[in-house]
This record gives sequence, structure tokens and C-alpha cells, in this order.
Amino acid sequence: MNVFRMIALPLMFLLVSGVVQAADGLIMVKSSHSVAATADKLEAVLSEKGMKIMNRIDHAAGAESAGMSLRPTQLVIFGNPKVGTPLMQCAQSVAVDLPQKALIWQDENGQVWLGYNDPAYLKARHGIEGCDEVLAKVSGALASFAAAATR
Repeated sequence: MNVFRMIALPLMFLLVSGVVQAADGLIMVKSSHSVAATADKLEAVLSEKGMKIMNRIDHAAGAESAGMSLRPTQLVIFGNPKVGTPLMQCAQSVAVDLPQKALIWQDENGQVWLGYNDPAYLKARHGIEGCDEVLAKVSGALASFAAAATR
């Protein structure tokens, strides 16, 4: 029952929160804020929850430095070895997708989105077995972080 609750609650939240499943394995959440403000809010909630923020990359600034333009696009890289290590112990290849990443971008219509890898996609991609409880915990945490950053 506990595992069911860990899976069902995030899924119910996703259904009512404006979440869109777009590219294979990418969960996208509409944001009510600018790219920078969404990334700032995400970093704040991640820090509050004990996650380590490894980097924040401003792709638009990178494009500008190369003489090109790109709508606002930022990537926040974060993680927690207490969560990532058990996943890597189940399927070491998942390390290519860790630490976690959240991409925040403005689309051609001015809408800001926050996207992240669906843990179910990572499970299938890497053939992760025996880690359903950890994956459910990660799924719930990512949904919660995204909601806090985008509202």
C-alpha cells in the first residue's frame, strides 16, 4: 500500500497540474514565471530539500557568446548521492543520466516550461530492476520540485 501511495499521489498531482508528456521520457510543466525566476525558485526548493546543486547553465548566454540568439533557456543540474547511488547499484548505466537535470525554457509563444526526465523512462532505458520504491520516491520528489518552482 505504501508503494501504491508513493506512485499514485504524484500521478494524481501530475494529472491536475498542467503537466504534459512531450518528447519520449520528458515531463514538462508550465511555469507561471520567467525562465530566470523559475530556475531561481527551483534552486531554492532544491536547497531547502537538501539537494546539491551542481551547476546552472544559461544556454542563451552561451549562444550569445557565439554570436547567435536563443530564447531564454537554462539547465539546473542537481542531485543527492543517497538517492542516485541506489539507482546506480541497480543499473550502473543510469549514471549517464545522473545527476538529475531540469531544463527551463521559453517556447516560441512566450510560455515558460520546466522539463525533466521521467523516472519511468530511466527505468525502461536502463533496465532498472528492484528499485521501484526508489524510483517512486524520485518521481514524487521531482513532481514536487517542479510544482514548487512553476507556481
